[in-house]
Amino acid sequence: MVTTIRIYAMSEVLRPSTVLPSRRNLSKVMTSDGIELVVEVASPLNPSRGALLMCHPNPTGGGMMDSHVYKKAANRLPALADLTIVRFNTRGTSSEQGTSSGSYDQTKLEEHDVDAMVEYCLDHLKLENFWVVGWSFGTELTLKYAKDQRIKGIILLSPPLMYTTEEELKFWAADGRPVIALVPEHDEYLSPALAKEKFAIIPQIEIIEGVNMKHLWLGEPSVQFVHDEIVRRVVPEKYPLPTEI
Repeated sequence: MVTTIRIYAMSEVLRPSTVLPSRRNLSKVMTSDGIELVVEVASPLNPSRGALLMCHPNPTGGGMMDSHVYKKAANRLPALADLTIVRFNTRGTSSEQGTSSGSYDQTKLEEHDVDAMVEYCLDHLKLENFWVVGWSFGTELTLKYAKDQRIKGIILLSPPLMYTTEEELKFWAADGRPVIALVPEHDEYLSPALAKEKFAIIPQIEIIEGVNMKHLWLGEPSVQFVHDEIVRRVVPEKYPLPTEI
């Protein structure tokens, strides 16, 4: 008699340490003013459905390409959503991936960093359905400099609006491309109510409140909320993301 034994794999809850399959490539990109940026590209094993350029939080407060929401995006979203995740350290910023040359310049010379990365993503990597994501300080860089017409839209995580001018907001109002802002309920810099007031100049702005969440999006529920909302706009066919694998 032949006995058939079926073995069923148990699903596993996504954890902070979860790393799913992807193709990873660490490289350097040169800016127009001679700064060398550390860059990592995490690509899906399947054909890419979209791409995200991640602009990190302020390095003076510990922000970097390996800040947890971005590192977990690179570890998960290529496999879960067929997204290509491009992370980089702005000038003078260090992480476990390496240190970019140059010095921090409070959003000014960082214009060259964003320009170089957008050009790298679009002209060298030939990425399609390309969006720029900024977090905190990175939202300032995104609003100021991510204006290439090939960018599909921008997603802002915890925007403080400390350096972005009214004229720069007016650009996005006239431009008409999607502007998505994820604002934590308990953000230490810009509350959802104040965000609605300050972003009112942009008619197409979509402000999503992160209930019971804070500026740094700590904890798995916050991370999964951010990733889900990004995927809902960029690759809606992959929304909602699984919480188990």
